[in-house]
Amino acid sequence: MLLIPAIDLKDGHCVRLIQGDMDQSTTFGEDPAIIARRWLDAGARRLHLVDLNGAFAGQPKNLAAIKAILKEVDGRIPVQLGGGIRDLDTIEKYIDAGISYVIIGTAAVKNPGFLQDACSAFGGHVIVGLDAKDGKVAIDGWSKLTGQDVHSVAKRFEDWGVESIIYTDIGRDGMLTGINIDATVNLAQSLKRG
Repeated sequence: MLLIPAIDLKDGHCVRLIQGDMDQSTTFGEDPAIIARRWLDAGARRLHLVDLNGAFAGQPKNLAAIKAILKEVDGRIPVQLGGGIRDLDTIEKYIDAGISYVIIGTAAVKNPGFLQDACSAFGGHVIVGLDAKDGKVAIDGWSKLTGQDVHSVAKRFEDWGVESIIYTDIGRDGMLTGINIDATVNLAQSLKRG
């Protein structure tokens, strides 16, 4: 098992949202690079970054904070990033900057052709973020439920060659109640690499 610490970025700061609500955030650090250094010093083997502003805007918004984190990590561990990644040029810029894995969420569901193109162009570097509530996929910063079953979507994306899938039960996220173990295990077991 690989535990991956997360740094959620909002307006250049490290935050925690309650169930994805941008208006319900707690700031944990003003300098994301210092937080990254703490995780690195604690023995983290990978970092997970989320550009929350980017997720809602549909384009990168915390680039300065992301670059500061990458400079601090200096290639010692892989860094994965999601939030606002909607085109191949953005993926290429992030990978060139030192991001190891890009996480495609909303765009994977709304524009599956883009996900296929990304997997083809950047094989081994594409992760899909599937967020769901009651087994149905959510998009647009969790503001909309699609009605699509998370298992069906995950199986289709696995077949396209995504590196991995990150699953979030949005009903629990930010509530400090732990993960939905049953739903997570069930999804993992339904996949080939589960």
